[in-house]
Amino acid sequence: MNTLHRKSLPGTQLDYFDTRAAVDAIQPGAYATLPYTSRVLAENLVRRCDPATLNASLSQFIERRRDLDFPWFPARVVCHDILGQTALVDLAGLRDAIAAQGGDPALVNPVVPTQLVVDHSLAVECGGFDPDAFAKNRAIEDRRNEDRFDFIDWTKKAFKNVDVIPPGNGILHQINLERMSPVIQVQNGVAYPDTLVGTDSHTPMVDALGVIAIGVGGLEAESVMLGRASWMRLPDIIGVKLTGKPQPGITATDTVLALTEFLRKQKVVSSYLEFFGEGASHLTLGDRATISNMAPEFGATAAMFYIDAQTIKYLKLTGRDDELVKLVELYAKETGLWTDSLVDAQYERVLSFDLSSVVRNIAGPSNPHNRVPTSELAARGISGVVENEPGKMPDGAVIIAAITSCTNTNNPRNMIAAGLIARNANRLGLTRKPWVKSSLAPGSKTVELYLQEAGLMPELETLGFGVVAFACTSCNGMSGALDPVIQDEVVSRDLYATAVLSGNRNFDGRIHPYAKQAFLASPPLVVAYAIAGTIRFDIEKDVLGHDADGKPILLKDIWPSDEEIDAIVASSVKPEQFRKVYIPMFAAQADDGIKVSPLYDWRPQTTYIRRPPYWEGALAGARPLKGMRPLAVLGDNITTDHLSPSNAIMLDSAAGEYLAKMGLPEEDFNSYATHRGDHLTAQRATFANPTLKNEMVIEDGKVKAGSLTRIEPEGKISRMWEAIEVYMERKQPLIIIAGADYGQGSSRDWAAKGVRLAGVEAIVAEGFERIHRTNLVGMGVLPLEFLAGVNRKTLGLDGSETYDVVGERTPRSTLTLLIHRKNGETVEVPVTCRLDTAEEVSIYEAGGVLQRFAQDFLESSKAA
Repeated sequence: MNTLHRKSLPGTQLDYFDTRAAVDAIQPGAYATLPYTSRVLAENLVRRCDPATLNASLSQFIERRRDLDFPWFPARVVCHDILGQTALVDLAGLRDAIAAQGGDPALVNPVVPTQLVVDHSLAVECGGFDPDAFAKNRAIEDRRNEDRFDFIDWTKKAFKNVDVIPPGNGILHQINLERMSPVIQVQNGVAYPDTLVGTDSHTPMVDALGVIAIGVGGLEAESVMLGRASWMRLPDIIGVKLTGKPQPGITATDTVLALTEFLRKQKVVSSYLEFFGEGASHLTLGDRATISNMAPEFGATAAMFYIDAQTIKYLKLTGRDDELVKLVELYAKETGLWTDSLVDAQYERVLSFDLSSVVRNIAGPSNPHNRVPTSELAARGISGVVENEPGKMPDGAVIIAAITSCTNTNNPRNMIAAGLIARNANRLGLTRKPWVKSSLAPGSKTVELYLQEAGLMPELETLGFGVVAFACTSCNGMSGALDPVIQDEVVSRDLYATAVLSGNRNFDGRIHPYAKQAFLASPPLVVAYAIAGTIRFDIEKDVLGHDADGKPILLKDIWPSDEEIDAIVASSVKPEQFRKVYIPMFAAQADDGIKVSPLYDWRPQTTYIRRPPYWEGALAGARPLKGMRPLAVLGDNITTDHLSPSNAIMLDSAAGEYLAKMGLPEEDFNSYATHRGDHLTAQRATFANPTLKNEMVIEDGKVKAGSLTRIEPEGKISRMWEAIEVYMERKQPLIIIAGADYGQGSSRDWAAKGVRLAGVEAIVAEGFERIHRTNLVGMGVLPLEFLAGVNRKTLGLDGSETYDVVGERTPRSTLTLLIHRKNGETVEVPVTCRLDTAEEVSIYEAGGVLQRFAQDFLESSKAA
């Protein structure tokens, strides 16, 4: 079959696999009806499957069956330094475990090209009003992360197939969009679609290029790195028909916030979305990338756009080689992946969204799908003029105003609009309020180049939006410390302090410890709120200030026209800027020839990098599913920020107390995220979010917020970490009970590692977010799902019970949860085993991904 359908690509020296002919040989005309995602996945099958299994696999594709365990072999893996580093720490630990069993550790390498970008480590200690902010923040980043960066440097030399983009160069997803993804790969004279997995939930950003890219946890990425397939069920593919075009003055951010609200309501969790229709043609590639980036906020696995003229225009704009641009267009048209050939695609479900219905939006508080039109903030009680006392901050003060995140800084229209807002504000004498910590952290150095070209960089700097980093910063909770005077006033007056950022997540407690809530907005709106200084402000109607003649200035007076934005984008954003940034960046990744030991020399006193314990003690043995006690009983929408926060570490937290004991000064505690390479620090982050509401902890008839639980059978209320220590000493197996959408948010593997190391054997929820569920399986934690209509409330669960799980663990089998109540009653509750594939069952039974690989590696070594 592979030989039969291998064809030459006209006008080139390359071949490709004629998937269209392979599909149509089974069912004539079927290829034209397949959605785009199915076509790319089918190409993966044709290229990878042996002839004996290919026909059956393609037949199941055509039938859209959901019971097929489908092996997907992504072409590459991309990682940011937090999850990428922890994945490589695991592989370094795996090398030690292999060596201890007599195996050759040097043979443990990623076999799939792995690209790591250091972008999550920098905190904005110096705001954008400091002209030396970038240099100062980078120096602090290097000092704090010396242990981490030493390890990352070792991985580049010790492992094959690992490339590292060092700190200070940009954000993973924007670099991936602007340079790393070729759209069409070429290997051994054969062209095929670029596909990838990434250790971050926003990896789907490059879906905008027509590339299947999905976010996975570090554990699943490790499995792919080591050459194993990423197993999945054939996904539900939903068509999203876009009609109309955006109104004047509406940004891509406004559109994506409206789409996020709409798609969350449409229940697209774990689905692959394909955007099509006349409206899609009105979106630039930058607009599309903003939409695709937010896929995890919809709950979707992917957010695909087809390859079309906009794709080609963008590849040319970003300075790709002419030969690559020609190949992408030729390949897409020849193989049926070009948009013109997808008019007959059939979807089992189609949603329709009118782009012209979008108004200026903001999202918040607390969730990206909490969209509010800016014109309705006052009516919803969020804004509304509050009298300011002279010399004091207002209630609702914006203490963080950050233009940040690849979600929006990838989009030249957004960034030019922000610069024009700043220019117009400066001309009228408007200034940033003094309590606002403002910052500009683009995801690519090209942004600074075209803002300079347009003469807008000085305008932003004048308002306090100078470049503080080329990194994730506030979007990842790395907002840095406040001015002590401002912090003292927030605390002493118990102010409702807020953050406004152009990021993708605004969960409570994520952006800054002293920002009680956060709001997502477009870059130009972030500038406007820095001028307003408070969220309790009607940004559409209230007065931002007065001009030299005393005339009131409103937002409409400084908002630029679409025509001006587009004209400046056309004249100022150039291919040579991208070449100037990326050609030397990637040339610097060449092998320097320096050899290092295949085993890492672990530093004994570090709080950043430590040999992982996953092959030791109880973690390496059979897990009991009897006599489990609840560590937590939780409600709906528990995020990975609740499970393992990423923001700054406070001194009075369990992790803070540990770091102080280890001799680390408080100013260098850094974030929870940066310490995830050291399990002794990272364990103490488990359920450390101060906004957590564990229903086992009741005070005055209400659930008390905090990192708290109740130790049973004593009934003693305790901080979460102290309870975990007690249960670990008792060797008490644990369980977690939860509501719907458990594990929303970032793809952090420590949300699963933390509970596993705490002794959690199973989690029973009403539903799981996809990435977190796979992370749980990868750590050997059993995910179980209540049947419809059954939950912790209908069962009257309060955390005083003990639990057993019985039954044969097969893909999606029905198991029995035995609930032993304190009064001696036992209740039998059927639950669904959320080991979704035979591969997942195998991984779980081995104890996790790493244990499974170690077993297979040693067995294959003996056989050889």
